[in-house]
Amino acid sequence: MTDARAHISAQNAQLLRNARRIVVKVGSSLVTNEGRGLDEGAIGEWCRQLSLLARQGREVIMVSSGAIAEGMKRLGWTTRPHQLHELQAAAAVGQMGLAQMYETKLREHGLGSAQVLLTHADLADRERYLNARSTLLTLLSLHVLPVINENDTVVNDEIKFGDNDTLGALVANLVEADVLVILTDQKGLYTADPRKDAAATFVHEAHAGDAALEAMAGGAGSGIGTGGMITKILAAKRAARSGASTVIAWGREPDALPRLFAGEAIGTLLVAPTQKSQARKRWIADHLQLRGAVRVDDGAAAKLRQEGKSLLPIGMVAVEGEFSRGDVIAVRDASGAEVARGLANYASFEARLLCRKASGEIEKLLGYVAEPEMIDRTNLVVTR
Repeated sequence: MTDARAHISAQNAQLLRNARRIVVKVGSSLVTNEGRGLDEGAIGEWCRQLSLLARQGREVIMVSSGAIAEGMKRLGWTTRPHQLHELQAAAAVGQMGLAQMYETKLREHGLGSAQVLLTHADLADRERYLNARSTLLTLLSLHVLPVINENDTVVNDEIKFGDNDTLGALVANLVEADVLVILTDQKGLYTADPRKDAAATFVHEAHAGDAALEAMAGGAGSGIGTGGMITKILAAKRAARSGASTVIAWGREPDALPRLFAGEAIGTLLVAPTQKSQARKRWIADHLQLRGAVRVDDGAAAKLRQEGKSLLPIGMVAVEGEFSRGDVIAVRDASGAEVARGLANYASFEARLLCRKASGEIEKLLGYVAEPEMIDRTNLVVTR
């Protein structure tokens, strides 16, 4: 029997085996058994597989479609409505069932779950982006599996993600995932439509962002682009910006997830050209629009330069400019030279109150605690 791993390089098989933070996106047709309401057996099977990954010490987030289809079933509607308010109503009803199903099935395997509803505005706004990121990372640290869906009850056509493939990629960017898995009703990517071209061959691995992939999937403006393979190719391209590789695989492949992360060739692997830490650090280092700066004492500057530590409020001596939570700011030493730059956890008016204060005093001074650090080391890059 031929080793399935022969279809992907040993390096990429190791990439999958080493993946620690994983986003799994499952499509509507799979979740709802082609629109007939939630498929309890299929969801239960994916939850079993997710639990196996969790037991291996991996952090997993599920991005799931299916709320509108489940809402239609509960409302007795046989035809998908066209009115936006009716779609939103169906989503509101269906989200109850979707969350309940995942909660029940995950708990059967000893996993806690949380429902997280996101809109484009949540990820476009700097402060809400950081809030969403902090919430998801906290849930993962508590060994709770987040189940994410677009908040269809409040979005309109202008601000919708458009498809949950895009949402999956944005979540992968948000939490700096190692791998995004898109489970679909297709085996993966072919060089052409195998139903029309007998010469079409299966693509086992490629580089995410390769322009040739979009041509294989039909092109960005093609008729199959809405919810088809092209959205998955573009999602992989987007996920790669933060260093996440993407796998496109058949959702009903037996034990697809545990086999995949054992290094087996399942579906199409689209490898990110840049490792996730390098991608994020490069983005911060190259950021041109610094909104402000904080001055730090010699001890804090040394810890940043030599030890790669986070910036704590107690090391700050002054704040320059006006900035908001989530802005990229500079960290300067006593001479004014830039030591580092990173994402601010607090706005400038709050930072001024925190200068020379211990992290344990943040709640007393501000009335809340976003983070114990002014800039977390994962969001900070040393520049000098």
